[in-house]
Parts: sequence; C-alpha cells; structure tokens
Amino acid sequence: MPPDLAALVDAPFTYPEVGATRDGSVPDGVHVVRREAVVGSGRAAFDRAVAAVFDWAPQRHAGLRVHASGPASELGAVVSMAAGFPPLGLRIPCRVVWSRTEGDQQGYAYGTLPGHPESGEESFLVTLRPDGDVVFAMVAFSRLATRAARLGGPVSRLAQSVALTRYTGAVRRAARG
Repeated sequence: MPPDLAALVDAPFTYPEVGATRDGSVPDGVHVVRREAVVGSGRAAFDRAVAAVFDWAPQRHAGLRVHASGPASELGAVVSMAAGFPPLGLRIPCRVVWSRTEGDQQGYAYGTLPGHPESGEESFLVTLRPDGDVVFAMVAFSRLATRAARLGGPVSRLAQSVALTRYTGAVRRAARG
C-alpha cells in the first residue's frame, strides 16, 4: 500500500456521526444532499451498477484521480482522491465506514479524513426493486471543514452537486453496459 494510503488507515474521522448514512439518517445541523435515479432495469444491470460503484467508477467519472487500498466493498478501505493539478489540486481522503455486499441493495459509505475540504459522509447504494428497476441513491451530509472551502461557500456546494450528477451518469452508463 502506498505511504499516503497507509497513513490514512488509522487516521481519525473528521466528524462524530460515523456510519449515520447506513439507515439513511443524517445528523442535525449539516448540509444534506439526497439523490436518487433509475439507472437501468434487471439483474444484469444491477450487477453492472454494483460492480461500478464498488470499483470507484463514479469518482473516476467525475474527474477525480483515485488511489485506493482496495474496492469500496471492503470495510476500512482507504481512498485518496484528487481534483485539479498537483501540487495545487484538492486532496480528498476518505475511508469506507460501512459496506453492504449481499442482496438486492448493495453499496457503501465513506467518511472524511483529515485534509478533506468537508467533514461528513457519503453513501452510494444500488437497489434492484421488485419491479426490476435499478435505482442508484446517494446521501451526503457535510460541514465545510477547511478555510478554503468555507471561503468558497456556494462554489464548494456547487462542486459537490456537479460531482453527484456525474456519479449518477457513471452508474447509469455502467448499468446499461
């Protein structure tokens, strides 16, 4: 494991509500974003969507450089994402806080680690509904954590919204094959 990822394995989370997205709940006093979209239909589409989510495809499609210790299905996997051009780019370190790898609803959530511009958690869940629809859902809660993010305020929130839209596009493409 590269040194930057190894250093994240035991890094403390930057928020107290670790795992709160497991049941879709979020703490009070945070910025919340919920997104849900039908991305395909049938078991094969579900399997492709789940594989993409666990392989960090949404983040890569959003333009992030992704360095991970393993798949997102692995509890405790660490990921260091980057946006922009080094060395001025944005560093986005996270660790998987829960993972669901069985049944008709699969996905995970990661939580923020020191150095992330926000403090909070994002979940990525793919569901195969009884009617055959494959639904990709995200729940994110956060507080702006760095001075730069706070100064950027609305721009920081807009960047998050754009990323979530791109995440959905990546999962939709994967589901369709």
